[in-house]
Amino acid sequence: MLGDQDAQATVAVRDLTVARPFYEEILGLKPLPSDQPNVQAFQAGKSLVLVYESQFAGGNKATVLTWALGDTFDAAVEMLRDRGVVFERYDLPGMGHDGDVHVAGGMRVVWFKDPDGNILSLGNY
Repeated sequence: MLGDQDAQATVAVRDLTVARPFYEEILGLKPLPSDQPNVQAFQAGKSLVLVYESQFAGGNKATVLTWALGDTFDAAVEMLRDRGVVFERYDLPGMGHDGDVHVAGGMRVVWFKDPDGNILSLGNY
């Protein structure tokens, strides 16, 4: 049943007034109308990203949101770098580095954090 339904990412933040410019201006997501002051939905392609205020924000140490970009990966990495995003560097088994990009065979990935420390990623898959 759920395999045929769309899903949305849900990301907790401490302060939506701080998080919203990051998701809207840095990442370029389109904000959707909202009548709730502590909740903001964004359009990301055909997906929705729901950002909401929570006292538990930023506690997750794993990736919360990933974009699979295919051939547009390198352009997106450059765009984020130009907008001041700092990429994380992890030492992961079987992965090397090409600057900020983690590489394993043909797979290329970058990780970065939002203002609350939530881990986001881009991949070329």
